[in-house]
Amino acid sequence: MSLLICPSPKAPIGCYSLTLDQGRKVHLGEFVLLFNAWCARDAVYMEDEEMRKEYILSQDGLIYMGTPECINGCPWNFGQFEPGILDVCLRILDENPKHLKKPGKDCSGRRNAVYVTRVLSAMINCNGDKGVLAGNWSGNYDNGTSPSRWSSSVEILHEWKCSDCSAVCYGQCWVFAAVACTVSRALGIPCRVITNFQSAHDTNKDLLIELYYTMEGESIRGEDSVWNFHVWVETWIKRPDLGPGYDGWQASDPTPQEKSDGVFCCGPIPLKAIKEGELTLKYDAPFVFAEVNADVVEYIKLEDGRKFKYRGSTTQVGQCISTKRVGQDSREDITHLYKYPEGSQEERGIFEKAKHHSKLSEQVLEAGLQLKIKVSPDMKRGYDFDVFAIIANNAPVAKTCRLVYHGRGVSYNGKLGGACGLTEIADLQVSSGEEKSFPLKMCYCDYGSVINQDALIRLMAILIDNDTKEIFNKTRTIVLEDPKIIIKILGEPKENRQLAAEISLQNPLPGPLENCTFSVGGANLTDGKTITETVGTLGPRETATVKIRFTPTYVGLRKLMVDFSSDKLSNIKGYKNVIVGK
Repeated sequence: MSLLICPSPKAPIGCYSLTLDQGRKVHLGEFVLLFNAWCARDAVYMEDEEMRKEYILSQDGLIYMGTPECINGCPWNFGQFEPGILDVCLRILDENPKHLKKPGKDCSGRRNAVYVTRVLSAMINCNGDKGVLAGNWSGNYDNGTSPSRWSSSVEILHEWKCSDCSAVCYGQCWVFAAVACTVSRALGIPCRVITNFQSAHDTNKDLLIELYYTMEGESIRGEDSVWNFHVWVETWIKRPDLGPGYDGWQASDPTPQEKSDGVFCCGPIPLKAIKEGELTLKYDAPFVFAEVNADVVEYIKLEDGRKFKYRGSTTQVGQCISTKRVGQDSREDITHLYKYPEGSQEERGIFEKAKHHSKLSEQVLEAGLQLKIKVSPDMKRGYDFDVFAIIANNAPVAKTCRLVYHGRGVSYNGKLGGACGLTEIADLQVSSGEEKSFPLKMCYCDYGSVINQDALIRLMAILIDNDTKEIFNKTRTIVLEDPKIIIKILGEPKENRQLAAEISLQNPLPGPLENCTFSVGGANLTDGKTITETVGTLGPRETATVKIRFTPTYVGLRKLMVDFSSDKLSNIKGYKNVIVGK
């Protein structure tokens, strides 16, 4: 007997029991109903086949990190079709508080992809529920796994299920987003991971980020902040609840930042609503709008206690919004989907619609002093290098100035760390028309202990005109270049035939590395598991080489992903595309 099931596109997703009733009931089995992007009547219908392959069927991808000047793509194993993952995803839905309180109403709501996406936004983090991941931005990960160590959603989801739905420790924004992408794709919702560089966190909804610093560059912490980058997801869904024109990509954010309707979740909100400044539409439009559009005002606190506003920017926030390009291992810039070009008439009109009247003028210094920061092309972790403060005097008279130029370690979320270099000149003479360059030596012995796994350094130069008391400032965040992981595939990749790979990495530091470990995985390559090879101690500038064996289980293009960790060097990732034949 064969049986064809044609469910309604509006049927709730989930696990169904199938029974044949012929006087007596016979249990035929169970089946799982998912959203269907191939069905034109489904809320997640996506017409383009290549997009469906990327945003539903692809089990791996790239997540972008770094700075706008230095964007790096890090590999991630989504693994939505690995054994047991769909069961975990359905368990996530069943553990959400709405289901525990009113299971019938919640199950009925699962016919709506918007509802499911909002539930996932809350359940990927554990704030207030039995969610998947616990966030940690403290730098202390002793009771769990450092967020930078993860490179696969599969391990995280299995650990959550095996621990009786206890939160997995720990995640940060890209980990939350990657797991949300895995679960969304597993349930049939097209999904992609998005990185917003220079991302604002506006706590009071005034679309204005106010930052305060001392002369030494120390942050006087407030509630608002600007992250070097922040990662969320987009899902492809029709929005009949909002009227025509709002179908397509919807932004949602599982990182717990602010509460929405009493729950730590965010979205989904149509990208069109963000671009057009429609801040009354569901859900959480003001918060996402601020992440990509907020203005920034910076203040400095002088030694005598006075505070001066020295810089305002209308263009700093929301740069190089990025995602992996369809079918390619390259970056696609989608900033235009979130905002009109800075300074355009459309952009100004959108801010009026958003009732935002605090736009600031960039500092114009053409008639007087100019200050900029120039960096070296070769900035490798473990080595010394120079960065420069460039001062130009375009005024018709000579200037006497004070220069304070320093560096600090910084986390990806903008939290400043310890100092790692300082140049200070009290009475600096700059003649009319003259340009001077002042180096700041960045020594590994200074910066090595203040940078974290993000490998970021914030440079800040402050220039004070001794006559007019004007204050000029430039900041720049640099990413140190990490060593490359070299991966060589040994032999011809064939389905269900063992294959070997040789993996190597050179220690770039002037001292030894302890507890060196390579972790290797890949969807349909390593059977859903992580292969671990321990090296132990690696001497200064020495190279470690290991050989691993694995058996590909499916034909097609796969990614073999490698993570290297040690006591002083971690978050080093690499990948190799593997084309598996029959």
